[in-house]
Amino acid sequence: MKRRSRKSSNFDSEAFLRQIDAGKILTPLRKKQVIFSQGDPADSVYYIKKGKVRLSIVSKSGKEATLALMGAGDFVGEECVAASHPYRFTTATTISEAVVIRIKKRTMIALLKNEHSWSEMFVSFLLARNARFQEDLTDQLFNSSEKRLARALLQLSQVGKETEPETLVPKVTQEMLAEMVGTTRARVSFFMNRFRKMGFIDYNGGLQVHSSLMNVVLHD
Repeated sequence: MKRRSRKSSNFDSEAFLRQIDAGKILTPLRKKQVIFSQGDPADSVYYIKKGKVRLSIVSKSGKEATLALMGAGDFVGEECVAASHPYRFTTATTISEAVVIRIKKRTMIALLKNEHSWSEMFVSFLLARNARFQEDLTDQLFNSSEKRLARALLQLSQVGKETEPETLVPKVTQEMLAEMVGTTRARVSFFMNRFRKMGFIDYNGGLQVHSSLMNVVLHD
């Protein structure tokens, strides 16, 4: 679970963006506000300064799935830098009030070509995200729904990262957790109650995830 934090380096991405005036700061974005929709032109990248953003996709049959929840320090819409992706294949929606910085495609490409520190930071993000997607796929293939839920909660609360664990604000619905885990809402409710009784999570004005929940993930 533990990954190197991109913020551990001396490079301050937010200060860098302000210095070059790379994008328009959108503040505040309301809860449940759509940043971009599936099928929109892929013309910019968004850097999340504050808040959480849900990435989702809708199949041709109309079924919606949550792919990931992204937080401060992450990028969304980064596929626009690839010439093979002229349109968005996901929808990005805020699940809390958020602040994001919009970086136009041509500006992003120029930064990647000319600014070594920026390029290094962005590549680090892409590698970490790719590793997470591979972990998610392995999780879906080989682990029980209980372990998948525990892992999702640990990721959302940042337990195992270099940053301090945080209370999950805003509240993530059980329906959304069920989509992420690939199970039913009833099963999520059952496991959440069990985690609470075992002292792995608490509800104190929000969902607090304790590091002891790692025992569920590590237990064979």
